[in-house]
Amino acid sequence: MSATTAQHAATASLVPKEAPPVPGADQRPVRRLGKSEARELSDALFRRLAELEPETPAYGYVRGTIIELNMPLVRFVAAGFRHRAAEMDDILQVGTIGLIKAVDGYDPNRGVEFVTYALPTITGEIKRFFRDTSWPLRVPRSIQELYLRTARASDRLEQQLGRLPTPEELADDLGLTPEQVATGLHAGHAFYCDSLDATRDDGTDDSGNALLDRLGDCDHNLDLVIFREAVRPLLRLLTNRERTVLLLRFWGDCTQSEIAERIGVSQMQVSRVLSATLARLREQVENGETGR
Repeated sequence: MSATTAQHAATASLVPKEAPPVPGADQRPVRRLGKSEARELSDALFRRLAELEPETPAYGYVRGTIIELNMPLVRFVAAGFRHRAAEMDDILQVGTIGLIKAVDGYDPNRGVEFVTYALPTITGEIKRFFRDTSWPLRVPRSIQELYLRTARASDRLEQQLGRLPTPEELADDLGLTPEQVATGLHAGHAFYCDSLDATRDDGTDDSGNALLDRLGDCDHNLDLVIFREAVRPLLRLLTNRERTVLLLRFWGDCTQSEIAERIGVSQMQVSRVLSATLARLREQVENGETGR
């Protein structure tokens, strides 16, 4: 045990049971400790904690010191979740809850190092946070777990391969079927939802407009539904040439010159056929003729 660690351990052992709690104590000396020193001091404080009554101020002081001493574990675990859609401050807070649970549940007499016990506890607490509170849509827990497995495997294989892995490569790595991998990857779409207030920036006419502003817009094609249904039976009354001209002009998107060349007439004749046909159809629709 180093001199610095021995000094801290001795100080912890001398804390009187009636000592007042120090919630705002200066922990800078603790933060300057190396890993081995911090681990030795943590072990000494756990032994001291086992000797104190939970109701005493000294217990709260020693417990708080242990938590502060092991905060690097929380930051280490939280770094593995930095790619997730959550603020790092929130992840650290949840991880701290996991650390507190680990401190309260740790038994130094079992022969297991605190780090070995604390890391899974902190990780589990953060995972539960994402499973239970961070999914905008309700997704079964089994699918959530499948998504986490495929996402982590995808990140790991991408680093190894230098590219995104294929679903087949993910399936081989995880021992799953391609269908299960596809389900896990697809579940990720439920984890990221766009806000209705989010603006669109894709270079279209709607760029800069929120989705909420575009909901409920009138579809101008609906205004033509009645007209189309009214004209449909009237088309059967047209001659073959009239139907062909209309078909090529409005469905084939041909010019009058292209239509004239295809049916073997002049462009002027095509223009007259179009004008006369459209005028007659408009008159029949306005008069309520059905063509039946």
